[in-house]
Amino acid sequence: MYQQLLAPVRAFLGCETPDAWIVEAIKPERLSLLLIDHCNCELKAAQTAMFLIRKYAVDKASGQLLLEWAKPYEEFVYHRDRNINAFMARDSRKNELAAQLKPKVGFVHGDELIAKMVRLIKEEFHHFEQVLELMQERDIPYANLHAGRYAKGLMTHVTTHEPNTLIDKLIIGALIEARSCERFAKLAPHLDDALGRFYVSLLRSEARHYQDYLILAEAIAGEDISERIAFLVAQEAALIQSHDSEFRFHSGVPLAN
Repeated sequence: MYQQLLAPVRAFLGCETPDAWIVEAIKPERLSLLLIDHCNCELKAAQTAMFLIRKYAVDKASGQLLLEWAKPYEEFVYHRDRNINAFMARDSRKNELAAQLKPKVGFVHGDELIAKMVRLIKEEFHHFEQVLELMQERDIPYANLHAGRYAKGLMTHVTTHEPNTLIDKLIIGALIEARSCERFAKLAPHLDDALGRFYVSLLRSEARHYQDYLILAEAIAGEDISERIAFLVAQEAALIQSHDSEFRFHSGVPLAN
């Protein structure tokens, strides 16, 4: 029922997730790690979008508003004495930006970047809470995990001069969102009904996120960037298809035990 939605995602990516990763990911003993890392990925996605807005698109006061928006999520994650019940029970306006952001003067794509990234942040924060709820139902405690090699590997290819730095980061954002979408679809049929339905429910937003990143990259570039996209697509596929010593939501082919 969602093949039409996934068609452009799969066409964009340079490869499908290897079957060996799926086999490893659906093992019962991997469920805790899969959900914890997925939870972390949702927060990291929100933080990345927030960084882009603060660095490129808004003034200092608006940047502070964004930091305040993220504060409850980051305090929960980074504090050892975290209380999931208190976090989930906080004010009903918990997932709303406190005020409208003011675009920075001189960045012509500010309004578009703010609109797309604020919507993405709101959705990623919501997904973070949804994963926490699923973990709580399964008696899986939240834990801090160090990042795998995937995002770091992609970021090593970012150009060091603007506006190409921003363009590369937007393309990489598109790749990460597209890969997440593709993996949710691959995993869903193999998981329990509640988790499978949840992963299917994420497909539409993740597919839109990757498109939003690409639209922004192309608009800011103002020229054909297909060669740069193809290069970064190839780097992402290489990470996905190569062997990985650690299992993560975006890891490569698991090494044999």
